[in-house]
Amino acid sequence: MKIEIEVIGKGKAEGVLDDRNPITAKQIFNNLPFEGEANIWLEEVYFDAPIKEEYENPSTSTSKGDISYWPPGPAFCIFYGQSQPASAVNNIGEILSNLELFKEVENDDKIIIRKLED
Repeated sequence: MKIEIEVIGKGKAEGVLDDRNPITAKQIFNNLPFEGEANIWLEEVYFDAPIKEEYENPSTSTSKGDISYWPPGPAFCIFYGQSQPASAVNNIGEILSNLELFKEVENDDKIIIRKLED
């Protein structure tokens, strides 16, 4: 399930949703496209997600490039550095290209996520 993440005025990145939390990943994918306003926390970009899912296979750690869903938000999260989530997340995918883009994101930047054709 390939996705494109566009930060308006700054660029695009590609990612893939995987099977670590398949119910959550599928729910996100089925609700694309959606958009949000960026928030920054350490080396993470996150914004409101239009779904409400519970914890599936929660993890208190992430790897650089992980795409995650945070149920308490609910929020869509992109970890572009070494920081870790404030609390458990459902890891649902990873950034495949242009991870550096997220270092340029500022609070309130508009982000759009779309499906990519395989």
